[in-house]
Amino acid sequence: MDEKLVQRLEAAVTRLEAVTVGFRGGGGPTESGAEAASDPAIVAYDDLTAEFVGRVSAAAGKIGGKVLEVTKILEEAFSVQKELLVKVKQSQKPNLAGLAEFLKPLNEVIMKANSLTEGRRSDFFNHLKTAADSLGALGWIGYTGKDCGMSLPIAHVEESWQMAEFYNNKILVEYKTKDPNHVEWAKALKELYVPGLRDYVKRFYPLGPVWNPAGKTTVSTPPKASGPSSPAPPRAPPASLFSSEPSQASSSRPKEGMAAVFQEISSGKPVTSGLKKVTDDMKTKNRADRTGVVGSSKKESRVSSPSFSKAGPPKLELQIGRKWVVENQIGKKNLVIDDCDAKQSVYIFGCQDSVLKVQGKVNNITIDKCTKMGVVFSDVVAACEVVNCNSVEVQCQGSAPTISVDNTAGCQLYLSKDALGASITTAKSSEINVMVPGAESDGDWGEHALPQQYIHILKDGQFVTTPVSHSGG
Repeated sequence: MDEKLVQRLEAAVTRLEAVTVGFRGGGGPTESGAEAASDPAIVAYDDLTAEFVGRVSAAAGKIGGKVLEVTKILEEAFSVQKELLVKVKQSQKPNLAGLAEFLKPLNEVIMKANSLTEGRRSDFFNHLKTAADSLGALGWIGYTGKDCGMSLPIAHVEESWQMAEFYNNKILVEYKTKDPNHVEWAKALKELYVPGLRDYVKRFYPLGPVWNPAGKTTVSTPPKASGPSSPAPPRAPPASLFSSEPSQASSSRPKEGMAAVFQEISSGKPVTSGLKKVTDDMKTKNRADRTGVVGSSKKESRVSSPSFSKAGPPKLELQIGRKWVVENQIGKKNLVIDDCDAKQSVYIFGCQDSVLKVQGKVNNITIDKCTKMGVVFSDVVAACEVVNCNSVEVQCQGSAPTISVDNTAGCQLYLSKDALGASITTAKSSEINVMVPGAESDGDWGEHALPQQYIHILKDGQFVTTPVSHSGG
């Protein structure tokens, strides 16, 4: 018999057992915690976490620091999902409000992981981002049907991992020859989701979680407000509507707002009678204090210190002998790093309207949250990264194996002949142009715009992606 058919039959039997187990011996309608924990789907989930999450944790233990911290949050997220799977077998399918409350513990753990990626960029940002983005795959448990706005659980797991894989690949490239523990962590994390979690969902929950129709209600729909909690009654209309007295009292009261304006206009009185007369000395053109000329003293005080940023004092220093930090430089066109080597990295953060030149080979260069920044460098061993920037220019005078542009609007790349073989990766970015030298030494540079729009067409069961080409008529 076909192996896939056997798996489908086993999944069907598992579901039938889950539905009928609550009616054994005429007992209560819901599964007990012990019965749910011994369910084949829960046992298989324990095996999944023991094997795959255990590998990720073991590698993180060798690395320590932020990587270990985010891995512990990942362990917590998988533990929370197990609790939710047990609750699914004991509970009826909730409504929309109940589902949000049901998923709240998982969402809180995911938010905790996302908070580690915020603020100042860590040296292990790619690790933190990979783990945080990957936890979105656990959201498959919220699938309630084709109209819920989600992909099927199997596709959801694969799509969520594809979002995280962008940063996971960066780890593999950066640490390929530096530290095998980081490579092991990245590979173990990928295998946790693909094939680990994907195959688990495919086997037990291909159409989403199987709720217990005879189970308890996890979160009941809030009852309609009544009694003291009911909304306040509408304001009573004027008393004249309920009494037989003439409405003189209401009409005699002074009108307010636009009603007063229209009453004044219709009264027949001169509309401008209450206005104050403007004399010649009150006119702007005749006032000495309103000459229309901006004072120079205020303007000078504004731009007197162009090199200071609200984010903090400017920095250009070597930290712990391994990392050059360039921060909060504004209006500096002659920044230079000349005493560097191939083991050092350069991190540029929060700079504006400045130019930095890196003379010598470094390991990698990261440009983060900069505006109108220019960077000129000789060679990088690993990669040059541009993240969260606006209108930056980067020139490579030597070689660079990898250049990545992420979440950036406006980036001009200048490549030397030695850097033409660079791998350029882009994500969530626009207006990216690459300038390459001409065939002749004194020829003009060629400009190439990298596409930011794509067409996805399903062919032979797979999507084929091609960039959009705009042709003039």
